[in-house]
Amino acid sequence: MTQRPKIIVLDDDPTGSQTVHSCLLLTRWDVETLRIGLTNAAPIFFVLTNTRALAPEAAAQVTREVCENLKTAIAAHQESAAESVQDFLVVSRSDSTLRGHYPIETDVIAEALGPFDAHFLVPAFFEGGRITRDSVHFLMVNGVPTPVHKTEFAKDSVFGYSHSYLPDYVAEKTDGKIAAEVVERFVLSDLRAGSLERLLKLSHNQCVVVDAEQQSDLDQFAQNVLVAAVQGKRFLFRSAASLLTALAQLPPQPIAAEQMARYVRDQQPGAFIVGSHVKKTTEQLCHLLKQPGITGIEVQVSSLRDAPDAYGAILKETLATVQAVHAQGQTPVVYTSREELQFAEPETRLQFGERVSALLMDVVKGLPPSIGYLVSKGGITSNDVLSTGLNLRTAWLLGQVIAGCSVVQTTPEHSLFPNLPVVLFPGNVGDEAGLTTVYQRFNVAGEQNIC
Repeated sequence: MTQRPKIIVLDDDPTGSQTVHSCLLLTRWDVETLRIGLTNAAPIFFVLTNTRALAPEAAAQVTREVCENLKTAIAAHQESAAESVQDFLVVSRSDSTLRGHYPIETDVIAEALGPFDAHFLVPAFFEGGRITRDSVHFLMVNGVPTPVHKTEFAKDSVFGYSHSYLPDYVAEKTDGKIAAEVVERFVLSDLRAGSLERLLKLSHNQCVVVDAEQQSDLDQFAQNVLVAAVQGKRFLFRSAASLLTALAQLPPQPIAAEQMARYVRDQQPGAFIVGSHVKKTTEQLCHLLKQPGITGIEVQVSSLRDAPDAYGAILKETLATVQAVHAQGQTPVVYTSREELQFAEPETRLQFGERVSALLMDVVKGLPPSIGYLVSKGGITSNDVLSTGLNLRTAWLLGQVIAGCSVVQTTPEHSLFPNLPVVLFPGNVGDEAGLTTVYQRFNVAGEQNIC
């Protein structure tokens, strides 16, 4: 292989980096920012589009804008750089247990950056307990592989679905435009025997679904993909994060997960912002709130719906409590009330979610400047923390503090929180003690502080 293709990830929330490290996350997608990603030495970079929080039309518009700017950035880079980025792999990363704007995003990418020989659906995410066998996607629930259409995620009021058998899922989501019987299936035996020959025969943006039970399955598949790409095949992916591990082929992260306290600023208490309302998040939150040194601060989101004018009063009260908790050497945990409010239309729910997120981001902006670290729970919440709460253009990915939970760091020049480690904790990742484990790891003094 003469040159590996650059891996460009359009991430519908910022958690797709949860299996890699030492690369850039871009919260903006103007041409100059995209060129920062293209010129960085890492083999992979992420563009955080946050499209899962948007209505379908807006998601398509954002994706198209990113792709058009990418074409311009790549062309400009070709003219000014000795190396070529003509060869690239595009990944539409969505890891919300099959919840997201598919096929809207892949259709837009194919139109703007294509033609592609194939687009692959690869939802396996081992750190999140998800595997695919015989083209059926499973979630491990209490140690039992459960077809995902039987889980709470399939009942999502915006992104719900009825099928775990991926060809049927594709047919459902494309309204029959891609029939189940024409979907190509790469099952475990195909991957383990080697799939290069089949990859080289794909054409005309063929839809392909891919099995995986363990990381070695995707490692083998990715190796074949990279060889095929160098030989001229152009591929598009809709995947979870485990495929990115295989494609990026990175060494172990510089600082081990158990030693992440070395990044904490001045060994000060941190702060938690919890927006996700899925069952797993609630279980983890309850576990965390029982820990010594933790003080919970609940935000009643129903008040925002029923009394819109209460926004300012809720924010003022929340920030005052946060300041008092921090001044006592405790760790504040700001969390939204756990009930999921019902709305007549999905668009109304998304709009209300934006209002709740705006409140949480105003809380982030008002956090004590001396906090040692920040933990953001929930994919959409984490995206807003980076792009709005912290107003970052780019963030450097340090690695993971527990499996599936990335840690990024603000720049030394950040106006509010220089060198702040920020944990991006997806809503549906980790065991019951997940948030508590992060809290404990950031509150153990490291051998030395490296900020």
